[in-house]
Order: sequence, then C-alpha cells, then structure tokens
Amino acid sequence: MIDGVATDSSSIPSNEKPRRPRRTRMTGAERRAQLLEIGRTLFAQKGFEATSVEEIAARAGVSKPVVYEHFGGKEGLYAVVVDREMRRLLDMVTSSLTAGHPRELCEQAAFALLDYIEEYTDGFRILVRDSPIPQSTGSFASLISDIATQVEDILGREFKRRGFDPKLAPLYAQSLVGMVALTGQWWLDVRRPKKAEVAAHLVNLAWHGLDGLEAKPRLIGRRKA
Repeated sequence: MIDGVATDSSSIPSNEKPRRPRRTRMTGAERRAQLLEIGRTLFAQKGFEATSVEEIAARAGVSKPVVYEHFGGKEGLYAVVVDREMRRLLDMVTSSLTAGHPRELCEQAAFALLDYIEEYTDGFRILVRDSPIPQSTGSFASLISDIATQVEDILGREFKRRGFDPKLAPLYAQSLVGMVALTGQWWLDVRRPKKAEVAAHLVNLAWHGLDGLEAKPRLIGRRKA
C-alpha cells in the first residue's frame, strides 16, 4: 500500500521485484553424494527412526520422490551410508598394519580406530548404534570380527614363535580388538586424554599382558568349570 492506495506486485518495476535464489542444478552423481552426506549427518544426530525422508529432502532442497529415485527410501539410503562407513573403517585399519614388530602393529591398529573416530565421528556414531534394518554387510560386531581376523594372523605367528598354541590366536585377537573398540566408544564422547595417550595406554595393557602371557593359564579361584 502506497499513500493509502493498495498495490500489487505487478505495479512494482520489474527491476525492483525480489529475486528467488537460483537452484544449482546437480548431476545424478552429485545429487546422490549430497543425499548421502545429509543422511549421514541426520542418522548420526537423530538415529534411523527419528530421521524422515521429508527432512532429508528438505535439507537437500528437493522433493521426496528424488530421495526415492536414488535410494528407494530411507532404508536404502541408510544401508548405503552404513556400508560406506564399514568399508572405510576396515580399509583404514587394514592399511595401517605395516610395521614388522608386533607391538608397533598394536599401536597402528589402535591409532587407526581412534583416527577414524576423530575424522569420521558421524560415521562411528552410526556404526555403534544397533542397526534397525538387516544389513547385507553385517553389523558393527561383524566389522570388529573382520578387523580381528587381520590381527589374528599377526598373533598366530607370534604365538608360534613363542611356543604357544596358535589355534588360540582368534580368541586373543577378538579380545584385543574388542578392548580397543569399546574404549573407542567411550573416547568418542569424552575425548580425554589425547588420542596418542589413549593409544599408548591401550597398547600398554595389551602388550604387557601378552608379554607376560602364560602358555597354559590356570584358574586360581574355586570354580574350575
């Protein structure tokens, strides 16, 4: 209204009309990557159940059918996010095991997991949650088992060299990797002490436990079975 006279937008000079921001056009691959990152962030913050396709689409500035077109729905998007994070963590641990000395290999494995937690925090939060849908690639527990398999070979050689039964290497590998994984979940939120110090303490417990390992451990309590 100007001087008491109602006006409509057509009376405003064209060069003074508010302009809508142009939507950047993306390729299919770019849009898929964008939806993956948005989904990853929301799943980490809110969990699977609390995240909706509507919110994912709104964050991306697209309609719901675009999400369905790329992933078939929220379940499909979640499955791809989890698969990508599991592969990333496994690759980081596997590629880190380069040293020859077993103690340094323990350090490298501990650092690899802590590096992943530090660099891909959202991904780790997603992995440690119980998956609400079946995963073709398995669960976080199965991922830890895969990592333990890498450590198992190292322990097996060390056991054989020391005269211990190499058949027990899988048991010790699961124990060591599980210890690091659970400590990582705790460190995820507290972030103290610093990463290098956490790795040093983990390896201190693991290595000195292995260093004083008994070939045939015995129970000292009353219970024997």
